[in-house]
Amino acid sequence: MGDYNQAVILDSIRRAEEGLSRVELAASAGLAAQTVSNICRRLLDSGLIVEAGKEASGPGKPRTILRLNPRGMYAVGIHIDPALTSYALLDAVGTVLVSVDEATDLAGDPAEVVAAMGATVRKIIVESGVDEQRIAGVGVATPGPVDAASGTVVDPPHMPGWTRVPLRDILHEATGLPVVVDKDVTASAVAEVWAGSANSARNFVFVYIGTGIGAGLVLNDEVVRGSSGNVGEIGHIIADPDGPDCDCGRRGCIKVTCMPETLVAQARAAGILPAVGPPEDSSLPNDMAALAQAAAEGNASAVEILAQSAIRLAGAASVLTNLLDVERVVFGGPFWPALAATHLKAIPPLLEHLSVTTSVHSVDVMGTIVSSGEEAFGAACLVMEKTFSPSATRLLLDSKN
Repeated sequence: MGDYNQAVILDSIRRAEEGLSRVELAASAGLAAQTVSNICRRLLDSGLIVEAGKEASGPGKPRTILRLNPRGMYAVGIHIDPALTSYALLDAVGTVLVSVDEATDLAGDPAEVVAAMGATVRKIIVESGVDEQRIAGVGVATPGPVDAASGTVVDPPHMPGWTRVPLRDILHEATGLPVVVDKDVTASAVAEVWAGSANSARNFVFVYIGTGIGAGLVLNDEVVRGSSGNVGEIGHIIADPDGPDCDCGRRGCIKVTCMPETLVAQARAAGILPAVGPPEDSSLPNDMAALAQAAAEGNASAVEILAQSAIRLAGAASVLTNLLDVERVVFGGPFWPALAATHLKAIPPLLEHLSVTTSVHSVDVMGTIVSSGEEAFGAACLVMEKTFSPSATRLLLDSKN
């Protein structure tokens, strides 16, 4: 209970841009003044929070404002995508201090590749000059499916050979730090919660558009992971009943109609992109950017491909909004910037038409508030979530005790 109450206090302070006094914390958290005072004393002693001046708010002595100490804690994030692996070092308020990108090595032995990632983390820490004792851990965001209990990536579709790779154990051995492993879509949802304000939506679906497409889920301000940590495997939602055959035996699934490689293949067939481009120019990110640029310049075929993509994604998103009764759909991921201009215009009216709750409440559609290219931020936020965010699981007794 003490850990939960401390997380409540930390989370309240984190969400208040101007900081909070002890009196305000007691009111917002519903805790006794003495309990709040004791928790704040421990947090001040540990350096996680600081006193940030006085504030007068009526009669009586001014109240002392408490804020997070940016240098009180740090976290490292690793975002693994089949095309690119990115790293970020964050301070306690979410400022990215170091950011590094490198091509993902899919040719090497996976265990050796992950060990090399650990060496990169060590190098980032040393070169940053931060106090290593203040680093809470390493968060890893990886394509699913994952075995959350063992910190293992199971068999990601676009990473051949990565079968049951023990990411957590290898990285812990390589870095000497605690390691948290989660799906990339879940990490993105965590980042959205972490970067949001106190007035952000408490119930939303995060549609992640990377090499694959998945969904993260937040209900009542808490990230939902499911029984094995694999919430959001939406690849076999049917987005176009008349679409191409899928390997699951049905037609028109997200996996074969909406993913970036499908859009690029359509663009090649339409002559928007070269049938076969030079290797250095034919990467998926470059191709998606070229498709988006062609649409922006008025190429009718490019416009049609992206418009059809928006219709299909809106249909898939409506399945989630109708099932879960959320108030917002957030789009993000490495390939979202290429789609944002067309999709943010087309999807809201489509989703309003397809959602059954519109007579009760609207469903907002927006792009992620996390900057493009900072997916490793979300990975680091997995560590921040574990430290700062109050979760009902903190209140559960260990079944072994």
